[in-house]
Amino acid sequence: MQTPAHSALWKTYLLFLAPMVLSNFLQSMSGTVNSIYIGQMLGTQALAAVSGMFPIIFFFIALVIGLGAGAGVLIGQAWGARESHMVKAIAGATLLLGVLIGLVAAVLGSVFARQALQGLGTPADVLDDAVAYARVMMWTLPVVLVYVLFTQLLRGVSDTLSPMLALLLSTVVGLALTPAFIRGWIGLPQLGIQSAAIAGLVGTLTSLAWLSWRLIRKGHPLAPDREFFAALRLDGAILGKVLRIGLPTGVQMIVLSLSELVILALVNQHGSQATAAYGAVTQIVNYVQFPALSIAITASILGAQAIGAGRLERMGSILRTGLWINVCLTGGLILSGYLLSHWLLGLFLTEDSTRAMAEHLLHIMLWSLLIFGFQAIIGGIMRASGTVLVPVGVAIICVLGVQLPAAYWLDGQFGLQGVWMAFPIAYLGMLVLQTLYYTRVWKHQKIERLV
Repeated sequence: MQTPAHSALWKTYLLFLAPMVLSNFLQSMSGTVNSIYIGQMLGTQALAAVSGMFPIIFFFIALVIGLGAGAGVLIGQAWGARESHMVKAIAGATLLLGVLIGLVAAVLGSVFARQALQGLGTPADVLDDAVAYARVMMWTLPVVLVYVLFTQLLRGVSDTLSPMLALLLSTVVGLALTPAFIRGWIGLPQLGIQSAAIAGLVGTLTSLAWLSWRLIRKGHPLAPDREFFAALRLDGAILGKVLRIGLPTGVQMIVLSLSELVILALVNQHGSQATAAYGAVTQIVNYVQFPALSIAITASILGAQAIGAGRLERMGSILRTGLWINVCLTGGLILSGYLLSHWLLGLFLTEDSTRAMAEHLLHIMLWSLLIFGFQAIIGGIMRASGTVLVPVGVAIICVLGVQLPAAYWLDGQFGLQGVWMAFPIAYLGMLVLQTLYYTRVWKHQKIERLV
């Protein structure tokens, strides 16, 4: 039987999680629909030109998400200790650093866009369009990075509803304006390949304005008021702690992204049918993996708040609750994935043989996302105390030292399905190592506030 404290913790988790999971869904859907707009209304070449920018944009977004993860832990601890002035100081320093990163990226990106895209191997027939799109995207980056960072910081004070509503507004505005700019509807200029970038900027600015109004009206601890703007300064002590926790997380995201490119290169060797199957399976896996990552983020924030409040005895309950929610939520999605795999893959693949291949590959690794969730939650709990190098190091070692070598070896032994067998092997390795470090080392350390 659950105690009242247990029930309250489940409720806190779910209230925190629901908006975050919906936000992840909205982000995925927005990218998918924009790609459909560009591909259908401007053609395949336009879609290829837009796609070439992704690795560059992802690098800066990964860096900022890392900063947000570090700042989120510090804000969570300060919020748990009821120190609102410190919450503002951490947010102000982090946001100002985010703005500076965005401005540097905008200047360098616009100047060296052609060289960067040539270095990435952008086909010559779409290079000019890709450069034009890249320059617009890079100049929108300061606003985009501030938006991504600010919505992350709000989660540190347990506000996941405001970021979700803001994302819903920016998604609706952006998706409405993209085709309007492409076709020049209602007197708007026809912007061609740059339509999605400009529409996204308008959506983000609209969303930021609405979010500021909402936070000020509610007297939110991170409302952009006079005290908040006074906190916009580069505090070296605060930023040192933010970077110590956040940079490894950003590096981990970049390494994981690069490893996916290696896996894709392996898959591509098996032909276009295998590549199409990979793309379809990845779409489904992402929708299962996002909730698992959201549970880990929730565990980290709740753990940080408990540390800030001096309630260290709650850490075990937060971990156990997160693991059980992973069983229920991620496990339920995995079960649905197995039961509905034929229908779901049919949304992306029309050729029966390719769909059958994708279904087989999905069935090989889908169950292991439950293991992925377990290790992410254990790592999230440790991150709440500022312990980040070992959890991140474990993830990177298991990807570079286990998954990639296993994928190459198993590919030689079993063909394409061997590549997918490497995912469960890597996730099991992560879980074993994270659990060993948690039980043998972290639990015996003295946990202290960072701010």
